Amino acid sequence: MEITSRSNNVKHSPKKLRKVANCVRGLNVNKALSSLRHMDEKGAEIILKTLSSAIANAGNTESFDKDMNEVKVKTITVDEGPAQKRFRARAQGRANRIKKRTSHLKIIIG
Repeated sequence: MEITSRSNNVKHSPKKLRKVANCVRGLNVNKALSSLRHMDEKGAEIILKTLSSAIANAGNTESFDKDMNEVKVKTITVDEGPAQKRFRARAQGRANRIKKRTSHLKIIIG
């Protein structure tokens, strides 16, 4: 049985989130939680919240009766969300475009 949890439009770039997600992918849920708590990255907090949500979803599911020591993080996908477009003033009346990137995060445990 697979349990999913999603976080959409996270205000963090996908490149930075993937760096943290690669460290946690395939680990036991308890090991993943402890390693995320000790990381200094901002993306670790976002992934920790989503993983905790997936664990809570597993607790609410009646057909999911496994011990949490046996449950692993099957997949973590970080996709690109919509980018907010902003402008920064430059010299001589010009402007540069700034893209503030967002992410879609999906975690599957089982």
